[in-house]
Amino acid sequence: MASRNINVNAIAPGFVDTDMTITLSDKVKEGAKGQIPLGRFGKPEEVAELALFLSSEKSDYITGQVINIDGGMVM
Repeated sequence: MASRNINVNAIAPGFVDTDMTITLSDKVKEGAKGQIPLGRFGKPEEVAELALFLSSEKSDYITGQVINIDGGMVM
């Protein structure tokens, strides 16, 4: 794909404040937050900003990557 000037990347979000995570029990939420170095769930807007960046010319030299956006949980 890169030879045709098409960049392909994937976004791998961690816990994000959404309708899905709202249903988690407080105990599960606190346990998850305890494993995230930033100590909080992500915001949907933060994931959207990453998607916008990857679809812009600013990311023309980024391809073939899986980008974690998880507050450092995978580190």
